[in-house]
Amino acid sequence: MHRRAASRRIAAIATAATALLALSACSSSDDTGAGGEAVTLEYGVWDQKQQEAMEDIADAFTAEHPNVTVNLQIAPYKEYFTKLQTSVSGGSAPDVFWMNGPNFQLYASNGVLEPLDDAGIDTAAYPEGLVDLYTYDGSLYGAPKDFDTVALWYNTELFDAAGVEYPEAGWTWDDLKEKAAALTDASTGTYGIVATQYGQENYYNSIAQAGGEVISADGTTTGYDTPEALAGIELWTDLIAAGSSPTAQQMTDTSAEDFFLSGKAAMFQNGSWAAGAYAGNPDIADKVDVAPLATGAEGNQSVIHGLANVVNAKSEHVEVAKEFAAFASSEQAADIMAETGTVIPAFEGKQQIWVDALPQYDLQVYIDALETAVAYPVSKNTSAWTSLESEILSQVWAGNVSPEDGLAQLAEEMQAALDAESE
Repeated sequence: MHRRAASRRIAAIATAATALLALSACSSSDDTGAGGEAVTLEYGVWDQKQQEAMEDIADAFTAEHPNVTVNLQIAPYKEYFTKLQTSVSGGSAPDVFWMNGPNFQLYASNGVLEPLDDAGIDTAAYPEGLVDLYTYDGSLYGAPKDFDTVALWYNTELFDAAGVEYPEAGWTWDDLKEKAAALTDASTGTYGIVATQYGQENYYNSIAQAGGEVISADGTTTGYDTPEALAGIELWTDLIAAGSSPTAQQMTDTSAEDFFLSGKAAMFQNGSWAAGAYAGNPDIADKVDVAPLATGAEGNQSVIHGLANVVNAKSEHVEVAKEFAAFASSEQAADIMAETGTVIPAFEGKQQIWVDALPQYDLQVYIDALETAVAYPVSKNTSAWTSLESEILSQVWAGNVSPEDGLAQLAEEMQAALDAESE
């Protein structure tokens, strides 16, 4: 029954790969950027908060290449990959565009992306995990742009009012549970923590902290059928059961992050991208700080993820596009990005600029997390199993299915999806 259900879901998702294959049938045009001829590159991005920095990077590239104009194409993240898939199928995809880990292998394996091995990119200048993430079949297809890790934000006012000590390096899961309970006040509707059903921000980290993995390093085997994965999930479901977190229904009715932003939750795990947003929010800017993740049986691992600049293999200006992709991930571009405080540049030695951009917070914890970080879990068609993950774990978070039964079902259906990728 579970395998049949999984097969139906896999068949539906497979249409995305079919659409991508359509581009491979097209032939690329010759590059026209040589000899000083005017060239216009389209650059696809999704974060409006980074628009100014990306425009500055485009202008800096034009300053060095006066014949090249770079136009930004901005689409909200929720629409970005749908629009990208459509433009790829229609042969009108941007020359250079942002790519993330979950979608990378699907695009690389279908011939959509141009290899960047000869683009002059020094891979030693970037975190090894990001280089590995954007390498497929032995070739580099993505120039690492930025990275993010996960840490715990906390409301200092709520901690002070409850007389609870702030989280600090070396604190444990037991400490987390104790603080969450002490900070919960039913009379005011205040919770100690928000135990969201978020993979990257929550349970991907705790599964690693317990010594488990979501998926094997080669992307072929599920890790959900292990005691360690169960422990990583139960950390969060136990917090809900204890009343230290809003329920799944409450987090459906009210955005999970809104509990934290409104002062109704004392702790909230979030990625490094949250720093700039919190600093710019007058309701909480001077009431919060950030600490390392709590330590499980095997440590306080954080998931590391990050974006890359990739090149459309069918661009009319492939060589110029490769130059721009490399430049947009270069040291000069990293300086521009870091000063905005929006993201952590992937380029080595530029992280401190980001930390210094918001000195009111202990952002060094995000950089320190690199020491024990684990790779964001991906496979050739990541969405084939993350859709199962979301559907099944939502029943676990709601209490309709036990964590044990939910993970058994998820492991079976996820493995079926992974096996289908290799067929």
